[in-house]
Parts: sequence; C-alpha cells; structure tokens
Amino acid sequence: MNSTGRVFRVSLYGESHGQAVGAIVDGCPAGIPLAAEDFLRDLARRKSGAEGTTPRRESDTPEIFSGVFQGRSTGSPIHILFRNENTKSEDYADFLAVPRPGHADFTGTMKYLGWQDPRGSGHFSGRITIGLVAAGAIAKKILERFGEVRFSTRIVEAGGSTDVEGAVREAKERGDSIGAIVEIRVSGAAAGWGEPFFDAAESVIGHNLFAVPAVRGVEFGDGFAAARMSGSEHNDPFVDQRGTTAKNGAGGINGGITNGNEIVVRVAVKPASSVARPQNTFDFSSGAMTELEIGGRHDSCIALRSAVVLEAAVACALADLALVARAEAPWESNISWRKA
Repeated sequence: MNSTGRVFRVSLYGESHGQAVGAIVDGCPAGIPLAAEDFLRDLARRKSGAEGTTPRRESDTPEIFSGVFQGRSTGSPIHILFRNENTKSEDYADFLAVPRPGHADFTGTMKYLGWQDPRGSGHFSGRITIGLVAAGAIAKKILERFGEVRFSTRIVEAGGSTDVEGAVREAKERGDSIGAIVEIRVSGAAAGWGEPFFDAAESVIGHNLFAVPAVRGVEFGDGFAAARMSGSEHNDPFVDQRGTTAKNGAGGINGGITNGNEIVVRVAVKPASSVARPQNTFDFSSGAMTELEIGGRHDSCIALRSAVVLEAAVACALADLALVARAEAPWESNISWRKA
C-alpha cells in the first residue's frame, strides 16, 4: 500500500511523468496554522540545482486542495498537489526491454505484469517523495504543539568519504553515482512515545525510512557498533530526575519508547541505479546480454536531495507516535520515585 500511520496517516500518489504527484494527510488535528509558505523551506532543500543533482527542474509549487480553511487545518484530510511540468519520457523508453540494474524496472514489471507507468520510473521515482516532504512539514507543525521539537540533518559521508562535495564531484566526472550516510537528530521529543513491540518507536521510524527509495540500512544511537561493545560501554547512566543520560548509546529510545533524550538515527542510502557508465546486463526482448548506456537526467548522489525526505519520514513517524501517545495517555499519573 501507499499509506502509513495509525492516527497521522499519509498517502502518496502520482507518477513521475504523470499530471501531478502529491500527498493526502489524514488525522491532522484541527486548528493547526497551515499555508503554502509553510512547505517552501523543506521543498527548497529537496530541489535540484547543486552539483551532482539531476538537471530536471520543477517549480514544486504546493497547491492545497482540501483540509485547510482560513489558514487553519479543519480536521478533514489535507490534499497537497504538485504539478509535473518538466518531463522527458523518451529517456526511459528502453528500460522495459533492458531494465536498469539495481532499479525497480524489473520488479515493477513483474508485480504489475506490464501495466505500470514506466515514464520517468513512474510511481517508483524519487519524484514521488515530494509528497512525503509536504507531509513532513505538516508533521513538524503538529510536533510544535508537543514542545520544542527540533530537527538537525546532515550527510556525514558520501562514497565512504567525509569530503562529501569532493566525492560527489569525482563520481560525476566518472559518470557514476555514490551512496551516502545521512544522520538525523531530533531534540525535544518527550519521553513515553512508542509501544513495547510491533509499534516500537524504532519500528515506526524505520518503517517510514525504508519506504524512501534507495534506503539500505537504518541504525539508532550506537547502532551496529553496539554489537562490538560490552554492556557497561553501551549503557546510558541517568544523571537527573528528567531522565537525562550521560551518553546516548540507545539513540533516545529504550524498550521501543522514547526516553526524552536526543533521538539519533543514521540512514544508509545506496548509489543511484541510473549511471552513465556502460553496464553489461540482460536484454529481455532479444534474450541476450547487451551493453546498457543510460542517458537522461539523473543524480550522482541522491542523498543530496533525499536527506530532507528522510527527515520528513522521521517527522511523520514522530507526529503519529505523539498523537497515539496523547490518545492512549492514562487518566492520572502513578509515578512515585522512592528511596530504599
């Protein structure tokens, strides 16, 4: 399905070279201030233009079709639409017979038996993530009602190098692409969001992150390094009554529930599948191997534009967790800290 969330529910729709793409957001509480301008900052972070990003340029003007009246959310579903204006479908004509290695051309054909829209990768395109960015902007507005929740996102390395710009430039010169690691930090999230098992905070966040095209791995806090640590190294000693910890090996989550410390999540983003370098692969129309050279407009490092998408995915997860926690909150507190 193309939807996520229990209370704050996000549905994505559209195809890369169709008339439009967008999102429908249900479960947003009524009375949240919301206007088209609230989407622009994050949309600008997703735009192409920097070195190593696709030359495809879209205006990405958000159109709000429902769910907002007189500058406030109404409580009904919010529909945000973005029109596609700059398409070159002919660049993708050959990929039905010769699917791109590492892309969804083959799996999409197998799932939909050839009825999928192949233009610009259709519904499998990174273009679809603009709707998630829009939903993330709404999620952040909701999180403001729960405190000073702040996001800090950066690319910590690309192609195995901390010199991100240099690595991207080198990949572009080679006609190739590189992956990256994106780190997202969230401060101000309250303790108590999440469930013990299937709707653990990590599970909900991870579910959204893995929906973003090209994500190959997610870790929280010490992450995979924890497997090489002792318990005394990984544990986070408490230092005050608020639950502040001396370190943050857990990445802000214990037992599937946020603990009030900074949420730290790192995401591994694979290299883009569309590369200019020739690749030896299979031609399904001729039944023989062939050399594939991919033209068109593509990113050398998709993490440059997807970092804000990943941030939006985390924001949507946290907004949902916060709203669920508010709905499930006990009538009164039974917390009693006693000295032995």
